[in-house]
Amino acid sequence: MDDRVVEFVRGLRAAGVRVSLAESVDALHAVQLLGIEDKNLFRESLRATLIKEADDFAAFNELFPLYFGSGGPPLQSAMDDLSPDEQQMLKAALEALSGRMQALMDWLTSGEGPSKEELERLAQQAGVNWVDDPRQAHWVTRRMLQQMGFAHLEEQMQQLMQKLQEMGMSRDAMQKLLGIIEANREALQEQAAQQVGLQIAQQRANRPDELHGSDLMHKPFQALSESEIDLLRKEVQRLVTQLRSRAALRRKRGSKGKFDAKGTVRASQRYGGVPMDLRFKKKKLKPSLVLICDMSRSMYHVTEFVLNLVYELQDQVSKTRSFAFYSDMQEVSHILAFKRGAEAAEAVFEAFYAGHPGHYATDLGHSLNSFFDNWLSAVSSRTTVVILGDGRNNYNSPRIDLMKQLQRRAKRLVWFNPEHPQQWGTGDSDMLEYVPVCDAVYMVRNLAQLSTAVDQLMAGG
Repeated sequence: MDDRVVEFVRGLRAAGVRVSLAESVDALHAVQLLGIEDKNLFRESLRATLIKEADDFAAFNELFPLYFGSGGPPLQSAMDDLSPDEQQMLKAALEALSGRMQALMDWLTSGEGPSKEELERLAQQAGVNWVDDPRQAHWVTRRMLQQMGFAHLEEQMQQLMQKLQEMGMSRDAMQKLLGIIEANREALQEQAAQQVGLQIAQQRANRPDELHGSDLMHKPFQALSESEIDLLRKEVQRLVTQLRSRAALRRKRGSKGKFDAKGTVRASQRYGGVPMDLRFKKKKLKPSLVLICDMSRSMYHVTEFVLNLVYELQDQVSKTRSFAFYSDMQEVSHILAFKRGAEAAEAVFEAFYAGHPGHYATDLGHSLNSFFDNWLSAVSSRTTVVILGDGRNNYNSPRIDLMKQLQRRAKRLVWFNPEHPQQWGTGDSDMLEYVPVCDAVYMVRNLAQLSTAVDQLMAGG
């Protein structure tokens, strides 16, 4: 329980509540003295020790059930109220459903809902990793429920009832079954919402705080004025110093490497099999990067900050090649190489116009085809490919086939997207088709999100 209290304190701090170390210790002492059996007493002891301002009650009330709740109400078993014959009817009717709907209906009738691990996986598939604002939890929850099959639940329930009626189940038994399914549906929706809320809170608490210093860093790129852009350009140098320190620390921790059992056995043959010479596999933490950047005018400032950050961190990267696309692909590595400070900003400006030769529609699909024809050798099994773009192709072919080949050829395929996930798949966006092909997708709407994404990129995450 102490670990969960510490996590809760981190969650409060990430939500803007000021909690000192002494207050955290007071909270742990209160829990030791008062225990956790009485839920109300436990809650009040934490609130009394951790909350000082009335304005912070809302954050406490929002986070407490996420960290210390039961995970949502339990589901009921429909089998308990059915006779053995009716149970067999229900099992047979459920087996006739399609795979995904069969899993959902099984959860809603058996009383055994998805495990915590399954809920975590479903939330990740719904995009919880792309969200760091609790206000967006409802969108992820809705998407999660749709993926579970809730959008077709009414139709499936009607088919199930019709099938049971044909099998001879009594009207009273079907009414009881419907009541339990409805109660379980509400309980499962609440479980999903709590899981999403908890994962968002934990992600927000686990962000590297030192990379998120000013409020300006959280302002969307598209909403920034030119004066604010200039301020953030200066902030990049501070970020680079912090990111470089974090990368160096990771390399130091990984310098010894993991124990290599096979290598040790081979090296010990000269000692009669006695493991006198221990061998370790050293982890290569410096990534080799290929950047593929959308040079649409709406992407200009996002692209500028990505390229600035990555090229300022060249000492943390084994090799980088950069490509810019609009209507077609151009390599811009030579423009950006060895530039720092003001020179880097000018180089990005030059790269922008090299990749944006005229007023044509964005066409990533055609650009990928050019990349395969001319520069595919830049990607190997040790390369991390980073695509920076909003996934909008002006209704041209997205060439998912080429994207899949690129993902298989590279070590990892990562996408940085400045659009909110709610916009994906709308209009000319092909992002929902690209997402399953990628190893990781990061929303980079502001400099805080972008710095975290670059930090994860350098860490190989």
